[in-house]
Amino acid sequence: MSETLELVQVTKRYGETVAVDAIDLKIPAGSYCCLLGPSGCGKSSTLRMIAGHEVVSAGDIVLGAHNITDLPPAKRGTAMMFQSYALFPHLSVLDNVAFALKMRGVAKAERHAKARELLALVAMETYAARLPAQLSGGQQQRVALARALITEPQILLLDEPLSALDPFLRERMRAELKKLQRRLGITFIHVTHDQEEAMALSDLVVVMDGGRIVQKGDPRAVFNRPANAFVARFIGGHNVISSGGRPIVLRSDQIVLAGSGEGREGASCAGTVSDIEYLGALVRVRLATAGGDEIVAEIPDHLFDASPREIGDAVLATWNPAQAHPLD
Repeated sequence: MSETLELVQVTKRYGETVAVDAIDLKIPAGSYCCLLGPSGCGKSSTLRMIAGHEVVSAGDIVLGAHNITDLPPAKRGTAMMFQSYALFPHLSVLDNVAFALKMRGVAKAERHAKARELLALVAMETYAARLPAQLSGGQQQRVALARALITEPQILLLDEPLSALDPFLRERMRAELKKLQRRLGITFIHVTHDQEEAMALSDLVVVMDGGRIVQKGDPRAVFNRPANAFVARFIGGHNVISSGGRPIVLRSDQIVLAGSGEGREGASCAGTVSDIEYLGALVRVRLATAGGDEIVAEIPDHLFDASPREIGDAVLATWNPAQAHPLD
């Protein structure tokens, strides 16, 4: 049974460098939490401190009623799945999964039986006798998941587990991760720099920058109401526009393009088409404004086809001011 995980003023220093700066975070039991941010923002250091693979410089990590800050990894009730999968090349799939139980002194028959259960859970039971080198990247990931789960952790920690996969397999494995988390009912904490991945997977998304948490909440709330310009730009799909001397955030799919001579209601900004990207269901049009800013509009392809634009066209970007989200 999972318990709530809480980080209280957790800090990580590497010499004079502060990698994680006094963060507070509560992750409800049984939730899927994604730590999202660019390289060097502190998300992997945070995950490794939760796992016990990095020493906490200051602050506390509390799981349920227990302070686990100084406990060794094996005593924390957590398990970590590494980005590289870190499978033992000389061991079969079955023995890779059973390895942690072997280290605990569990008899061979018992640990193999448990390993087969976990392999069945990730649909890899027919590969039990193979070596890791005989598996595809997606199959290796499933084995690594089974190996992490065999100790029955309260929390599974995943460090960019999908980054080594091709786009098609990444999307498929993303769906399987979420399905598995729901089935097991345990907490997953997943580090990623991919905003689409975080939005698709998480119940709680935590955006980090410069070692600090800049916003946290459910994905829809974070996407629709980014806390600042960094979050808006990093998550993507948004414009940061100066209106009346105050920055506002507006989703790219809420921009409507009109001809430069057309009158339109609402707020507007003139620009010149600088780039056009066909994205299947959407067409992304970038505008360069006279002030040197860029506005991005994402238009359904059938609407773009009805009123096509070309690079160099003068257009008017218009929007409903009620849909804009003002920033502090």
